[in-house]
Amino acid sequence: MITIKNDRELVSMRQACKITAAARALAGEMVRPGVTTKQIDRAVHDFIVAQGAKPSFLNYCGYPASVCISVNDTVVHGIPGDYVLKEGDIVSVDVGAYYMGFHGDCAATYPCGAISTEAQNLIDVTKQSFFEGLRFAARGHRVSDISHAIQTYVESNGYSVVRSLVGHGVGAQLHEEPNVPNYGAPGRGPRLLPGMTLAIEPMVNEGVYDVRVHRDGWTTVTADGKLSAHYENTVLITDGEPEILTVTEGL
Repeated sequence: MITIKNDRELVSMRQACKITAAARALAGEMVRPGVTTKQIDRAVHDFIVAQGAKPSFLNYCGYPASVCISVNDTVVHGIPGDYVLKEGDIVSVDVGAYYMGFHGDCAATYPCGAISTEAQNLIDVTKQSFFEGLRFAARGHRVSDISHAIQTYVESNGYSVVRSLVGHGVGAQLHEEPNVPNYGAPGRGPRLLPGMTLAIEPMVNEGVYDVRVHRDGWTTVTADGKLSAHYENTVLITDGEPEILTVTEGL
């Protein structure tokens, strides 16, 4: 069932999303050569807790960390550990915070020092594909209008969108209906209504869209070993323009 948030609920959700966005920004600032992914996870955990919130991902379905940190060919769900970031890596950070009964969810891919032109272009196209989809996150459109816009933009730039992982509704639960794929024909799926909150999150691969999952059951990598990037925000459908909730203003 798709949940429609009322004004009271949105007050709490906006704050959860601001904390989440600030945690993403903190993680991004820490992406530099010599830093371990575990250090980023610890800093983000401590920040979220200091805001009176809880890390949404910690122990979610058994996930052992507060942040998903995915490096280079890791698409999503990379588990923080002793890996030391090095010059030229690209680092995707996915984070959520739970505050006053609601979750925020957002992600971005950051360069570690100087990166290749090709890697930067992948990051840029992935981020822009979110905004291409956002144009259709409005009352009266259908979910797949967002999906189609993302896929069209990504593929026009020579990349592929991951098919086996999708965006989703978000609110009192971290994952709610509806699913928000990053591909598909327009005009399908639920019609968008004010009060719906969606985690729109293109995951874009440099090569094929196929992925495989490591034995840990979480770490998801590109099937061909090429780079992947990720960009996500929690978005509120309104009577007018969509509102990106995962912003840090006013925290």
